[in-house]
Parts: sequence; C-alpha cells; structure tokens
Amino acid sequence: MSAQSQAVPAPAPSPGTTADAAPARTTGAAPSGTGSRRHDSLAHNYHPLPVTIATGDGAWVTDVAGRRYLDLLAGYSALNFGHRHPGLIAAATEQLGRVTLTSRAFDHDLLHPFADRLTRLVGPLVQGAAPGTSAGRAGDGGRPGDGGSAVMVPMNTGAEAVETAIKIARKWGYEVKGVPAGRASIVVGHGNFHGRTTTIVSFSDDPDARDGYDPFTPGFRLVPYGDARAVADAIDETTVAVLMEPIQGESGVVVPPDDYWPALRRVCDERDVLLIADEIQSGLGRTGTTLACELWDVKPDLVTLGKALGGGVVPVSAVVGRHEILDVLTPGTHGSTFGGNPLACAVGLAVVGLLETGELQARTRDLGEHLHERLAGLVDEGLLTGVRGVGLWAGIDLDPARGTGRDLCEALLARGVLAKDTHGSTIRLAPPLVIERPDLDLGMAALRDALTQLAADR
Repeated sequence: MSAQSQAVPAPAPSPGTTADAAPARTTGAAPSGTGSRRHDSLAHNYHPLPVTIATGDGAWVTDVAGRRYLDLLAGYSALNFGHRHPGLIAAATEQLGRVTLTSRAFDHDLLHPFADRLTRLVGPLVQGAAPGTSAGRAGDGGRPGDGGSAVMVPMNTGAEAVETAIKIARKWGYEVKGVPAGRASIVVGHGNFHGRTTTIVSFSDDPDARDGYDPFTPGFRLVPYGDARAVADAIDETTVAVLMEPIQGESGVVVPPDDYWPALRRVCDERDVLLIADEIQSGLGRTGTTLACELWDVKPDLVTLGKALGGGVVPVSAVVGRHEILDVLTPGTHGSTFGGNPLACAVGLAVVGLLETGELQARTRDLGEHLHERLAGLVDEGLLTGVRGVGLWAGIDLDPARGTGRDLCEALLARGVLAKDTHGSTIRLAPPLVIERPDLDLGMAALRDALTQLAADR
C-alpha cells in the first residue's frame, strides 16, 4: 500500500472539542503576559514559543491570559487523543483512588490485562507472532520469520523503549544468532531520531543532539534513510538488527519510497537479522493505521511504542515482539521501577480501548486526506515549496527566502495556532486525531494567512 492518505467513509466523530470554538484572530505578537521567558531556575535546554499554556481541552489550549489556541502539534503525537480526553482522564482518576505504584517487585491487577490487550492489538502486526499462539518450532531459538505468541515489556519513555529494544537485539544476537561477544552491530538511518540518551545520540547525526556528549557507544552503522541497498550492504555476520522509523518525524515527516520497508523485511529475513520499527511517533493511529508499517503490509520483529500510549496523561512505553525474542530477558537482566505501574496500565488500557474498533484510524485517514489536499493547494499557490506525510501528519517546507520554520510558527502563534519548527524552514503538523473538520479548516486558513504575510513581508 502506498504511504498516502486513503479515502474512507468517516465514522461518527470521536470525542473531541466543540466545532464552534475558534482561536482569536490577531496579526501581531502574542499578548503581553502569555510569553515563556527564561527563568534562572530552569535549564535552557529548550527554546519554546512565547506562550504559557494553562489549560487544555481536545484540540484546544488556553494560555495564562485566557487566549485560546488550536494545537496542531499534539505533543509530537503524545496527545493523539487530544488534551484531557474524557475516557483517559476517567481511567486515570479512578486509578488514582486505588493504587498508583507497586514496582515490579509485586504484580498488580492491571499489569497482565494491559499486556494482554496491547499484544492483542499489536501482536498480529508483528512478524511471526499472533496473540495466544505458540506456533514456533521447538528449539528454533526465535529466529526472524518463525511463529510464536506476542509479548511485551513495559517501560516509561520512548527513549527507554528504544534502549530496551537495543538491549534485546544485542542479547538475542549473542545468545541465539551466535555473534561473537562484544561485536554486535545495528544498522540505523541518517536523519534518525530515537531519543536523547547517551547510547541513542551515539548514532544520531544531528549536531545539536550529539555534540559534546562523546565518547560514544559503538556498535551502530549509519546508512542513508530510504536506501534499502545501503542497508543490505551494511549488514554482516555481526549484525543483529536494523532499527528504523517507518516515517522519520524529527527530520520533517520524511516518508520513504514504497518499496523500502518491504525490502528491509526481505533482507532481514535473508540475513537472519531482527527488524525493529520505532513507532513511537508514527504508531497508534497517527498515520490512519494502528502502526505505520501497515502502510506497506510489513511486520517488524520488534515494535517500540510510546508517546500516545500514555494518552498525554502519564509516560507509558513498551516493546512488543514474539516471546522467543523477548525471552532473552530474564529476571534481573532488565527492568524499571515505574515501568508497568498501575496508573500507567490504567491509562494504557483506555488507550488500547480507543484503538481496538479501528474507527479512530478510519477517521484519521479521512481527515488526513482532507489535510493533504489543503496543503497541496498551498504548494500549488506557491506558498509552500514541499509537503510530505500521511494521515494527520505532515512536514511542510517554506521557501527559506521567506523565512525560517520558527518565523512561520510565530506567525501562526499570532493567529491562535500552535505548531513547531524542526530543521531550517520546515515545520511539522500533527493535530490531535480527535480534531473536528471545521477546526482543521480553521488551522489551514490561518496557515495560508501566515504564509501570505511572510511572502508579502519579503
């Protein structure tokens, strides 16, 4: 399947915000008192837009001065279901009155139900795995392509999920594939963003994320993203995994060629290598499918999930794969104090419930097609130089002669719309999946107005 928005009949709207809520229209800077300034007590590791948010509801937020904004960023996909989704807030509130943390020293009553429901949702999308089955050959060691039941390991942040997948792949490589000790290698893509831990920035090529944090963790091979031949050429007898984002988010919503993921699956099968899909930004409905890998009918061996899994309420992440691979983890070899805590499981269960029917994914495909039609029109008008994406996810490019991505985000802010730049003159749009069509149109009108102003100013 081509990674483009697919038209489907729109089901009944998911819970979101009222369509009559509209952002204030202004042409100047944000009102005095709404800005975010540098505080002496806060490390300066972010450069936020000058707005201070006080409340949120669905696709809308309100600042400390009472001005409302349409949120077209959705916490980099952490808020797929909008701000304070009633079902998620109800689940969290109910659990707050019971128990919030036990640590994994003990079981609690939501841990196994959460694992069961998540693996039922994602397990059929994992290579060789199906929930409740044990089709793997006895003694097969869990090599790619063989059957087995889906299992998960719960963590907290997306970076922790990626670190966990790396550890699993290395341990699998040593214990199952037979890679010599200390030599495991993983192939990764240029332009990647998998988190900001020391190990993960070791294979980043973003100077802001990488510079000043060496010495770096060895064992990673960077190849051009979207080039399956380069991946194949980088694999040797030490390679345990290929780790890629199905669509690169931080790089500006970069969609690979349609034959890329099928080719990765083939080469990993041929070379006895695990295929790891980082679905932390792209997964759980963002592309109009449960996982973005479904766009190409590809099943990875391991999937990392995060951001939206916590519903914008608490950090929740997980690695899902078949048990023959995850069984390399044994008691004491990996863990997390907060991973799989009761509050996280309560919210995670509610998130899975929102996705199980497929209605939200179908709604996202419908709205995504509408979004990309509107954006393509801005390219045709000469207001944008490029648009990429699928579902309710887009990277848009502004002519650098007309301004930077930051300039465009500030122009949108003045019009009551929130978005965030990424590199140069590129910004990302990732509205909550519960956004109403009139609100989406309102955001597109504000974008056109902001682009027109920037063009006139230059």
